[in-house]
Parts: sequence; structure tokens; C-alpha cells
Amino acid sequence: MEIYLDANATTPVLPQAQAAALAAMADAFGNPSSVHGSGLKARALLDQVRAAARRALGAPSGQLLFTSGATEGIQTAVLSVLSALRRRRDEAGEPMQLQLLYGATEHKAVPEALKHWNAVLGLNLPIRAIPVGADGRHDLVWLREQAPLAGLVCTMAANNETGVISDLDGIAAALAGSPALWMVDSVQALGKLALNLAERPIDYAPFSGHKLYAPKGIGLLYVREGAPFTPLLAGGGQESALRAGTENMAGIAALGAVLSALEDGVTFQDQAALAAHRQRLAGALRAAFPGVIFNAPAALSLSTTLNFAVPGLSSKLLLDLFDAAGLRVSGGSACSASKATPSYVLQAMGLPAWQAAAAVRLSFGAADGADLIDEACSRIRDCGASLRSSCLSATPQADASPPELLTRFVVDGACCYLVADAATRRCVVIDPLPALTDRLVQWLRCRGFTLAAVLDTHSHGEHVSSSCELRAAVPAFLQEPGAVDALGWPLGAGQILMGDYRLTRLTLPGHTADSTAYLMHEVTHDGPALRLAFVGDTVMPGALGRSDLAQSEPLAYATSLLALEQAVGPHTLLLPGHDDENRFASTLSVERAVHQTTACGAPADSGTKSVKIDLSETELLALMQGTPQPLLVDVRELYEQRLAAGTSLVADVVSEYVALSNLLNALPGWLKLPAEVPILFYCRSGNRSAQAANALRRLGHARAWSLAGGLALWSAAHSKRA
Repeated sequence: MEIYLDANATTPVLPQAQAAALAAMADAFGNPSSVHGSGLKARALLDQVRAAARRALGAPSGQLLFTSGATEGIQTAVLSVLSALRRRRDEAGEPMQLQLLYGATEHKAVPEALKHWNAVLGLNLPIRAIPVGADGRHDLVWLREQAPLAGLVCTMAANNETGVISDLDGIAAALAGSPALWMVDSVQALGKLALNLAERPIDYAPFSGHKLYAPKGIGLLYVREGAPFTPLLAGGGQESALRAGTENMAGIAALGAVLSALEDGVTFQDQAALAAHRQRLAGALRAAFPGVIFNAPAALSLSTTLNFAVPGLSSKLLLDLFDAAGLRVSGGSACSASKATPSYVLQAMGLPAWQAAAAVRLSFGAADGADLIDEACSRIRDCGASLRSSCLSATPQADASPPELLTRFVVDGACCYLVADAATRRCVVIDPLPALTDRLVQWLRCRGFTLAAVLDTHSHGEHVSSSCELRAAVPAFLQEPGAVDALGWPLGAGQILMGDYRLTRLTLPGHTADSTAYLMHEVTHDGPALRLAFVGDTVMPGALGRSDLAQSEPLAYATSLLALEQAVGPHTLLLPGHDDENRFASTLSVERAVHQTTACGAPADSGTKSVKIDLSETELLALMQGTPQPLLVDVRELYEQRLAAGTSLVADVVSEYVALSNLLNALPGWLKLPAEVPILFYCRSGNRSAQAANALRRLGHARAWSLAGGLALWSAAHSKRA
């Protein structure tokens, strides 16, 4: 069962709101501007909902018009104010000295609207952000100083990311005597805060129905009596000529049902119950993730919102983890969730960069009951247990799962490798990155492995090696090898032993004078067998490493490549130090073929991009019954797979579990499969599985595929498609 905890982004539609919308489409479908019976019936419904909205908002006077949502309301308010300011400027015949102010944590719709209409109307007024403190509230001293020169001030009732409630009375006091008009984005306040609009000098307040169980596409805009107004939409004179366009009667009816539910005292939880829900969820987060940091003070925030970060864990990792547990949360504002950038809201609050980048928002609905919160808390604790079992916690775990031989980490295209032998509990880290130090330390402390060596493949010109930092962080786990050279190799040693595996080194100057490859051999009955080579930037898939560094030796490249070919042959997997295109590995034969293809004018990797395949359940079952039978591979990480244990794409069809970070362990085996064997990779969204399929295709297995849309779009609808 899915548990939806992203209510600040949108909410499901209440059953009574759905029923009201359907009834409006069936019975009150008339145009409320018409004077016949059907039109009068629609008009009566419209007036009834408007009256309910006035009661809910504490707005017996002023204009209250129906819109398509908050963005339209914001645009209308900004246009109205700036049009009035331009008329004032034109009447005065001289430039204005006013400025436009908005809260630094406002939804992006506000500053973008200010920028747009300021330019379109030719005002070119300065636009300034009102600073906020560490608690997320506006700097009222600053605002009071700037208010005399403000033409428009835009603030929020409550922030969509953090839930921080603005001090509206304090803002009103700071604006006393100012010529500024005041807009309050009230989207997150509807049904959660008593706004009492008539009791405050608020000039404009936009609302959006889909934030409180109404459908998308319906909203409200409150305009104080006497405030300037310019219609955004002109036309047929609807909404008292304030907003043209035939009213969305189905949406209005649904919104009316929600407003009625606010008054019934049954549908929605009271503030005490909501605060108790939040407290229990916060407790579950503390139990699951010791050290969790809440990014906004609970006393100043909506009782339905928690914004938090966990040291050492990225927001993406947490989102994948929660999603695997069936918990739908977000990394911040839903409007910018697709952009992998730190939260500008938390940055404005002055929080550390890691917190702004690692933030996760959990927001539940005012109609969510205790049973849902109970289940959510249970799953959150399961998420913590899964992380601990996967050694993503510094707490030692006696029952931690044995590690794979190879784990690959990537930070901004740079690769780091962890080689671990479960039998001897020894490991080696190759090309450590500063961003991974905490995670590698957690891994070592959790499993208690001996760190046999920390190696670099070259002296890095692009970034600072974290080898010394890593060694210093775990002295208790570091083997005492004696002296090591500048790249971490034990002086005088011919090899580094790890049970049945051993590393040797091969000098390959070119990218740098000290460029070195590490060759990994497996001891077999027939003697040592070369398995793969860590080549750093000596051979990058599709290109050589940079040769313009101060320590580069470009004239040595040719000799080094010949030496590498003699040492590893054409088919040994080569693992790069940089992998911007997620190719994972290459071989000299693949590189030669790629270069020959591009020399003939064809694009690199031609034919390896169309890996996504959209299958229904029926089609997948038919594929599974074919010959040869395809291999299904789940490439989600281990901490995700644990939470989804027992689930599969289709009943009774077993999948192989190979985390993307451990893909290198499985590549050699898959490359030995007959060419006609299909391999279908899948993950949550289809992105990681596409990386796996592309990597395998590039290495020569043409029948590698990725399930389009991943598990997120895999639903009963697929099985019904012909």
C-alpha cells in the first residue's frame, strides 16, 4: 500500500469532492452567466461556494474570485499592483523611487511574476528579497527600514518547503505607514491556519484548491476592498468582470465540498491531533536515523510538515529508500524537484550547504488519520533498519550483509572503487574522493574490515585526493604496512593480498608522470587469472585523460597504451577514474571499435541508446515463456531491495538482484551469456536500469533492455493493454 506523505505538493481529492464535481457535471452543468433554469442553478452553486469560502477565510468583504490556482492568483495580484504603480508614475511624469519586495523563501512563482510584469510594464523597479533568519521567518527590522520605499510586499502565510509560519502580525506592524500593497501567498494556510483576512491589512491572498483535497485547476483570489485591480483575463465579464472565462463549475463544486468538510468538524483532524501526528513521525525519524536534523523549529511550523536532513545521506538516497518502502515524500518544492539543486529556501535561512542539498520534506494531509500515521512510522523505522543492515550507518552491525567484491561510487563523474574480500575481511579503496570520506568511514566501522591500502591511480590535478583524510579517520582499521609511496602503495611490496584476490601495479605515465594501473587477479587452481584493471585516467572510455596538467607526460601515452595492451589483452575490463557518461567499464577491443566507428563518421556509441522497452504484464509473461528465457535484473540498491523483499514485476517470476553500484561484479558473467539471451533491467524510475542496459550493450551484449518508466509506472494498466 502506498502511503502518501507529500501533501504540500498536492493532495488526493476527497470522495465528497469527487462526488460534488460529478454532480455538477451532471446536474449543474449550466453556464452561470445564463438566465435560464440551468444557468440559475449553476449560479446558485457558485454563490453558495463563494459564501462558504468567505466563512473559511474570514473575509466577509472584499472581492473573492475563482481562479485556476495560486499561480494565476499571484500573477493577477502582481499585475494589478504594478499596473497601478505605472499609472501613478505616468500621472506624476517622473521616475518612481519605489521597490518591489518579496520574502527570500517565497515560492518561485512570486519573484518570477515580479520580474515578468516589471519588465512587461516597463517599470524597471528594483526587486529585492526580504532576508529571513535561521528560523525561516522574515527579518522584520530590515523590512521596517525598507517599507517606506516599497510599492509591493509579497510574503507567505506558511512556507511550502519548511512549513514555517510567517509572523503576519509582525509584518503588518512593520508595514504600518508604508505606501506598499501587501500580497500574502496563502496556499499552504488553507484549512491549516486561521487567516481572518478581514482583521489584517492584507490586500491580496491567492489560494489553490489542490493543496487541500480539491482537484487541480481551481483556486481563489481574495482582493481587499479598495485595492487596485487589473484583470489578468479580459473577455465575457464573468466573475463581476474581474476574471473572464466560463467558470470551472466542477472544480468549484469540488472546492465547495472541501470547504463544507472544513466546517463539519469530522473530516479533518484538529490541530492537537495533527501536532501529535507530527510528533510521532519525528520520533520515528529520530529512531530510524540517529543524528537526524530538523531544518525548521516545530513551534513555528505547520503541524503537518517536517523538513529534515540526515548527516552523511543524500536526499536522493533517502528518497529512493522511502520510495522502496512505499512512502511518497519529496526533496523540497515539487515544482523544482526534478532539478538536482540545493534548496534555495534553506540556503536563505543560512543552513549549511550539506543540509540545503540533503533536505527531505515529509508533509501529511489534514485528513490523514492515526492508522496511516502508525503505518508510516513503522515503515520509517524499517527504512532505518535497512540502512543499518546495508552499513550506511556508523553503528557496528554484526548481521550486516557480506559486501560484494567491487563497489563503485561516482561523484560528479569521478569514480572511486571499494574492493572487499568477505573471507579475510580486508579491503582496498582506490581513488577516494573527499565527498565519500564519511560514507567510507561508516562502511568500515559498520563492518570492521581491515583497510589494507588506500590507493590513487595518479596525482590528481582535477581534485584533491582524500587518501590522507581517509587514513586519518580510521586509524583503528588501517593495516600498518610501513612506508607507502605518494600513491599509497606499500614500498617494496610486489602485491597486495586479499584472500583469493591480489592487486599488482603497472606504471603507465601519460595523463600524469605517476599514472598507475592496478591489476586485480583471482587465484584459481590454474594460477592467478587477471580479472580487471583500475586504469584511472590513462584510458577513459572513448578518450584519453587530460594531458595539459602540470604533471602530465603526453609523449609517454603511446608507450603506456602498448604496455597496457601487453599486460591485460583486448578483453579485460578496464575501470576508469572518470565516467561522465556512465559507461562503467570498457575494454581495449571496445575502445578500438569505437574509435574506428567514429573515424568513419558514425557517432560514438551508435545503436546503444534505444534501450527502453515498454511492456505490459501479458507481454512480459510471453517473453518469459520464450526461448531463451530472459533474465530479469533489479538494479536498485540493497537498502531499497530489502524494503521491497518478496515483490517482483510479475508473480512467480524470480528476478536477479544486482545493485547498480555493484554492477561491475556481474558484467563478466553476463558477457559470457549467449548473445540471444535477453536481459531486462529495471529500477524505480528507469534511469538506473537504462545505465545498466547501455553499459552492457556497449560491451557487446546487444539484447540488453531497460523497463521504460521503471517500477513507478508499472501498474495494472499495463496488463490490461492489448
